[in-house]
Amino acid sequence: MIGIVGAGAFGTALAVVLAKRGRDVRLWARNPAQVLALGDARRHVTALPGVILPENVSVHAEIADVCGGEALLLAVPMQSLGTVLDQWSQIDGRQPLVACCKGVDLATLRGPVALIEGRRPEATAAILTGPSFAADIAAGLPTALTLASRGDGAALQDLLSTPTLRLYRTDDVRGAELGGALKNVVAIAAGVVIGAGLGDSARAALMTRGYAEMVRLALALGARAETLAGLSGFGDLVLTCTSSQSRNFRFGLALGRGEGFDRKVTVEGLVTAQAVVRLAAGMAVDMPVTAMVDALASGRIALNDAVSLLMNRPLKQE
Repeated sequence: MIGIVGAGAFGTALAVVLAKRGRDVRLWARNPAQVLALGDARRHVTALPGVILPENVSVHAEIADVCGGEALLLAVPMQSLGTVLDQWSQIDGRQPLVACCKGVDLATLRGPVALIEGRRPEATAAILTGPSFAADIAAGLPTALTLASRGDGAALQDLLSTPTLRLYRTDDVRGAELGGALKNVVAIAAGVVIGAGLGDSARAALMTRGYAEMVRLALALGARAETLAGLSGFGDLVLTCTSSQSRNFRFGLALGRGEGFDRKVTVEGLVTAQAVVRLAAGMAVDMPVTAMVDALASGRIALNDAVSLLMNRPLKQE
């Protein structure tokens, strides 16, 4: 049995694709109404309306019902992960704990795996990350992700791989965490560029320089450059900076156009930018794109001023 905590779009999509491989999957939803809706309708009406839950996916209101299997996937927003671990003692080291979220915790400045290890030191912690939209996974479209853990991770890789979901493993947990977190910030900036009508050439430049600062911070924190060049870094960056399916990119579009955005939609890059600005400042790492995203989103700087500041930085070698 594989348990999944979080019945949002991504958690539900993982339940669908793992169940199609013949796994018994148990999905936990916090909202009792959602438990009933998923159990009766067998579909996530709001996020994945055309996807039917296989019969071997069961939906539960009690978190204990999804614990104790071969693995427990934590498909909750990054800023909720610490609260979930603190609130539910049933989530323990009896099974590997796999974070399925991206970002940096604002309270601790830790990534998902570090957060799990801090609260459940007895558990085998891992992160599943990379270029993926829930709708594509649920529809059975070919998708490749990174599975990062401090051990060799081979057994977990085999458990979670399917004919349409190909996993590559790494022991560079820090690199995988940072790639998935930082690309969301750059995706907001890419959306701003397109929303403001600055053009595709400007987006390409922004993505390239954004990637450079992703690598810069990752190396400063002990990650490997090749990890950032893989699925969890460069691959995810390309996807989220070029598709309107990305919530971070859509938020940036709205910001660039001077439009409002639905506050109920989770935009992980916003909080990640705040956390990374603090983290980078403490290490004296230059993160101009991240700093501009944070300043723009908080209203501390106007769009024209942000563009001017970035374009008029001192000239240097690439």
